[in-house]
Amino acid sequence: MPRPTAAQFSYGSATVVFSALAMLLLFRTESGIGVAAVCTAALALGLLVAMALPARTKAVRKATATSTAARTHRTIEDIEIATAQRERVGEHSLHR
Repeated sequence: MPRPTAAQFSYGSATVVFSALAMLLLFRTESGIGVAAVCTAALALGLLVAMALPARTKAVRKATATSTAARTHRTIEDIEIATAQRERVGEHSLHR
């Protein structure tokens, strides 16, 4: 079983806290059973948000993997061109 990421912890925790506060203010419950039901619903919603997060991040990683490789490849070519230009400039300065 994979370990939860920091993003999962933060999104899930924030969802639990804010949804619990929103539901408590919305329903204006005063009984212990009502508060327990709201807290249980908030916890379930937080778990749902935390578990749904990896599906989005995997899709983002997959989409950026090719563009990162392409940028790295271009960067290596740019470095090789710049190195060749510096070598040519160095050769010209030696002949003077």
